[in-house]
Amino acid sequence: MYVGRFVVVGPEVAAYRVSSRSFPNRKIAQRDAALTVAPTEDAPETDNPYISYNCARATGEGSAVVGNGSHVDPVTEKLELGYPARDALAESLLALDYEKDDYDTPRIAGVLTDGSAFVGTVRKDAVLVREVTEPTLVATYEKDAPEAFDFAADTAAAAASEAYDLDFEHAVCAAGVARTDDGFKLAVENGD
Repeated sequence: MYVGRFVVVGPEVAAYRVSSRSFPNRKIAQRDAALTVAPTEDAPETDNPYISYNCARATGEGSAVVGNGSHVDPVTEKLELGYPARDALAESLLALDYEKDDYDTPRIAGVLTDGSAFVGTVRKDAVLVREVTEPTLVATYEKDAPEAFDFAADTAAAAASEAYDLDFEHAVCAAGVARTDDGFKLAVENGD
């Protein structure tokens, strides 16, 4: 089944996976407290604004964000300003709206804080934001409403690897985030 890009959130880990039929030449690179999706060296040139973005960021304020686009940055910035996680997620998703591409692709995101986890999506017909207490998946296609999901990872590296290996079509790369005693850890799986 092709579900496109997806996040799995909560309660201690989060993951994001790029799945793509149309632009598979991407990888995730780590820089400081962010993971960035970018074209590989052999990728064809494109002016598509949805190809490169931060897909995971950890804040200095005890939270981390995962998502499928440019909305990851404003969610992170709102958390750093002290917004509650639910409000930062809902406000940013609503402000940026779904992607205005040929498929009306939903924006999806998740937030982990020191004591909670949230998942959200904005589609053409709805904005959904939920606090979660068990692993919850939301994808851009087919599974575009949050649903409980069997996900056993307990570290950032395990979350990235498990997301990458899930039985959904066209895996490209994945990111993992985990809450630890020392803050949030980030990990990358590029399928190398």
